[in-house]
Amino acid sequence: MNVLVLVVDDETDIEALFRQQFRRDLRAARFAMGFATSGPQALGLIAASEGRDIILLLSDVNMPGMSGFDLLERARTLRPDLPVVMITAYDDAQTRARAEASGAAGLIAKPIDFAELRAEIEQRLAARG
Repeated sequence: MNVLVLVVDDETDIEALFRQQFRRDLRAARFAMGFATSGPQALGLIAASEGRDIILLLSDVNMPGMSGFDLLERARTLRPDLPVVMITAYDDAQTRARAEASGAAGLIAKPIDFAELRAEIEQRLAARG
């Protein structure tokens, strides 16, 4: 399958954690995972994603330079159909309201509930058909 989940987080250990949590899916090639450590890097990957269907963008809210909300806005300009789920260490009403108002498809609090995230990915895979 030629689908990609793109994870954006300035914490460099996130890639190893995600690869460990989804190792069976990655080995079975159900989907691929791409990683970026900044908003600009993620935008570059989105722009260069020809031939790959990005089914989900997972973005940390607080990153240096470009916030996750700034990334969400710019990513939606490039790919209006791209679902974006925000990841935050600050799961409060204000952050949830801002995510909803910004058009995010959801918000997941840290530490990440990988069962919840797996369900989100499964939903995106099922929607593809």
